[in-house]
Amino acid sequence: MAHPERAIPLAFLIGIGIGTLLLAMPIARAGGLSGEGGAPPLVALFTATSAFCVTGLTIVDTPTYWSPFGHVVLLLLAQIGGIGIMTGATLIGLLVTRQLRLKSQLMAQSEMKRLDLGDIRNVLKLVLRVTLVTEAILAIWLALRFWHYGLPLGEALWHGLFHSVMAYVNAGFSTLPGGLAAHRADWLLAIPLMIGVIMGGVGFPVLLELHREWRKPAGWSIHTKLTLWGSLGLTLIGMAAVLLFEWGNPATLGGAGLSEKLLGGLFHSVMTRSGGFSLHDPGAMGPDTLLISSGLMLIGGGSASTAGGIRITTFLLLGFVVLSEIRGDKDSVAFRRRICPDVQRQAVAVALTAVGVVSLALLVLASFVKAPVERIMFEVISAFATAGLSTGLTAQMPPAGQMIIILVMYVGRVGIISLAAILAVPSRYSPIRYPEEKPIVG
Repeated sequence: MAHPERAIPLAFLIGIGIGTLLLAMPIARAGGLSGEGGAPPLVALFTATSAFCVTGLTIVDTPTYWSPFGHVVLLLLAQIGGIGIMTGATLIGLLVTRQLRLKSQLMAQSEMKRLDLGDIRNVLKLVLRVTLVTEAILAIWLALRFWHYGLPLGEALWHGLFHSVMAYVNAGFSTLPGGLAAHRADWLLAIPLMIGVIMGGVGFPVLLELHREWRKPAGWSIHTKLTLWGSLGLTLIGMAAVLLFEWGNPATLGGAGLSEKLLGGLFHSVMTRSGGFSLHDPGAMGPDTLLISSGLMLIGGGSASTAGGIRITTFLLLGFVVLSEIRGDKDSVAFRRRICPDVQRQAVAVALTAVGVVSLALLVLASFVKAPVERIMFEVISAFATAGLSTGLTAQMPPAGQMIIILVMYVGRVGIISLAAILAVPSRYSPIRYPEEKPIVG
């Protein structure tokens, strides 16, 4: 395929279409076979898009609105969408690299730790193996915890499996009545969910490199270093911000003990990486917390992962570019390596595109949705970054607003991957070079 990145938008449209048809069936809705009928087209479309794009935003109550069949459909949509994102993004990187000369490929593999082009089948097998093994371990852990709370073993196993998949693919749907609010002080339940979100959110290239060279951190690629250190730093910053702004908020952390407050701050910060689960209602959080959370969601997780956003590497690369300009350095350097100018331009293009999409959607929604701007922005960025956190505003929007959110979810998931792939293709050579000029900047 000359342009493999063009297949991604179509594949997602087909997946969303199939999911919509399945969720619109009466058997997918609780009480649908006894007279309620199937879900309305907008509800089915919104939920299918949210599941297949591993977002987690909802406009109906997932535990009570959907039947067991509907829950299975959600699980499959999220699993297929999540694995498809990881394998698709990884394989596009392989196919793009194949267009380089052998010498360039060897240099790329040496400097950037790229995957072997001749081992695509084994790469896919490893993606599936890591995904299924991780989800299985998390499912057993969570099932034992739910069983500890008194659920029947079969029900505990189902909830454990469902939440393990939703954590690893960063979808954030929950089949528990009331979500996770009843377990907001349970570290043993929150830890596996956070582990799943982090593993799915750092990206398969990072997991592969850690698997191969976990004993040699000095030899890790810049991508892995930026992703890991960036994730850690942003998580700690987010946790500190939540604790600072919500410490005395009686609707969230105000009445909790120290252990619950620390867990609440850490859990919310991790979930802004694109996880979507919540121990405390984001709608009860203050404007300061919503703004910080919006920024963290927009940054998102690692490249070639189930997480959304502009990605941590993009954000940090832009930071290094700005720092080099402030210092007056000719080259942008990260971890004693020069950052390729082409990569810098790609980072700028991805970031500006994301800001443009979010700004346009925010402007349109603000014209007819009556709510504080920070709440509208929170919902838009959550949709674009496929984070799934919500203040409850999306469910209250008119149909036109929910259609915009659907479009933003699709563009945020598919558009960024496709754009990054297109930008990564080697630039065509042009024999014409125009005279250089330096416009005034700033």
